[in-house]
Amino acid sequence: MRLVLNDLKPGGLRILPILSVGGVQNMKDILFLRGIDMGIVHQDDLYALKRTDSVLYSNIESRIQYITKLYNAEVHILAGKDIKSLADLDGKPVNFFLENSPAETAAENIFRTLKIKVNKTYYDHREALVKLKSGEIAATIVMTGAPQSTLQGVKKEADLHFLPIDEATLPGRNVKQLLAEYLPAELTSEMYPNLIEPGNSVPTIASRALLVTYNWPEHTERFARVARFVTKFFSKFDELHHKARHPKWRDVNLAAKVPGWVRFKPAKNWLEGRKTKIVASEITSGLSGDGNSAFEEFLENYTTANGRPLDSKDKEALISEFKQYINKRVPNKVRR
Repeated sequence: MRLVLNDLKPGGLRILPILSVGGVQNMKDILFLRGIDMGIVHQDDLYALKRTDSVLYSNIESRIQYITKLYNAEVHILAGKDIKSLADLDGKPVNFFLENSPAETAAENIFRTLKIKVNKTYYDHREALVKLKSGEIAATIVMTGAPQSTLQGVKKEADLHFLPIDEATLPGRNVKQLLAEYLPAELTSEMYPNLIEPGNSVPTIASRALLVTYNWPEHTERFARVARFVTKFFSKFDELHHKARHPKWRDVNLAAKVPGWVRFKPAKNWLEGRKTKIVASEITSGLSGDGNSAFEEFLENYTTANGRPLDSKDKEALISEFKQYINKRVPNKVRR
């Protein structure tokens, strides 16, 4: 993001990344530290922060808003050969990475929902692997976009494996609630050839990583500064799809909605304006040839953002509504 958006000319935009321990701390920094404009958090950090102090953070939903959903961060639960399922971890030491990290937030929610009691430890990834191989801990949690470099370096002879999160291996547990709160995901042999047999995969869940900001009052300097970032970030987003960038950028859908969160107004306005331009361009082209293909792409983005597919009747109705809308708003000289 910094490499694409930085503009060191007078009046330009400059991105200054700050390394932190995770989304909960990032939200605290956005709320209370001067000069912090935005942060990357996970979808469940909002409620995790509220649980720490229900009074101080009672209205957190109105104070922190999201600009866009970024990547999906998969839950990796790596265990030794004697541990066959998450239920086997009951009463055993499990590494949660760092306090207030996305791994801890997700792990606490997972084990609480599944009613599995574990003894938490806090080691960095490399130290956790050493303790896992020696048997000092039973499993370690990693929460990040797959593949994760440290886990890719684990040798096959270490005899470690990922634990699945699914109903088949956790009968009688409340897996459906986890699948309702998180996104279904999988870890594949292509990601981790030393940990997963060729052609196989391990079912897991993923959390949405979000770019968020404080809900600054409109017409303030801070509001204008973040709004300027939004315009440049969204306008130059295609540059982040370059093959030289992290592959997770290609999974980002700027228009995706996040349940339980409110979108920052300038981001919402930019996306609505962009949608209107796409619709106007394709409808006035008659929805034929390349225009039809682009419109189909728009429909795909539309269904992703709204969470349900459109059948042929839905599409026909939507096109009809668009035509009526465009006839009212597009000047006569571009009507077809």
